[in-house]
Amino acid sequence: METIRIPEKYRIFDGARLKWLAIITMFIDHSAKGILYLGYIKPRVPIRRGTDLYTLYELYKVLRGVGRIAFPIFCFFLVQGFLYTRSREKYMMRMMLFAVVSEIPFNLALYEHAMYRPHQNVYFTLLLGLVMLTLWEFIGERIKHPGLAALLQFGGAAGLMYLSAVLLTDYKYKGLILILVFYLLRFSQPLSCAGGAVAMYWEWPYVLLAFPPLLLYNGKRGRQNKYFFYLFYPCHLIFIYLMRLLVLHLFPV
Repeated sequence: METIRIPEKYRIFDGARLKWLAIITMFIDHSAKGILYLGYIKPRVPIRRGTDLYTLYELYKVLRGVGRIAFPIFCFFLVQGFLYTRSREKYMMRMMLFAVVSEIPFNLALYEHAMYRPHQNVYFTLLLGLVMLTLWEFIGERIKHPGLAALLQFGGAAGLMYLSAVLLTDYKYKGLILILVFYLLRFSQPLSCAGGAVAMYWEWPYVLLAFPPLLLYNGKRGRQNKYFFYLFYPCHLIFIYLMRLLVLHLFPV
């Protein structure tokens, strides 16, 4: 099936630029929670309207909103990676490795404890997304009856979405819905972005800022080191945790 894209002259974002946009906005989001909120605002509650603390809290909400840009970009490139990787098994193993490595930094940076059961980091969501797409294609290739294949595919996807909700992974089943939408609509870049925006309606309006750059993706990899983007996640969480300790030391309640 032929891919439908925006005319080439308008497609100015390569993969590297989009990934940089994702990690910068993610860093803004996580810094807002891990440093500004947990390090300064939360120890000073209650927050009263008209105070400096209220102004900081309003800034905090805006910064968290900016962070909504990151997740759709990560999901979009997860699907691209799934389609074009040389080894899907190695891809899933890398995702599993960094999910495990990132969990304690994630908990410390954003939930103040080394072990925090109610929320798991986004790598677990992305890993389940890869499993879902692998299962989807496995069923499609082996079940010749279209109706039965579709029933099993959607059933398998629903089962993994339920698992994500049970495990309390970042974005839970909503994240897997977005990944599946990107996969199913991959042959039309405009439709893929429109479908993704609808799938992320619960994060409006800030999340809408993620889709114009994706719409202008030119399909090129750009200059990047894939391991940098993998490593950035746990490293930036460790940095945020250490910065919060510094803020708490410099600005005691």
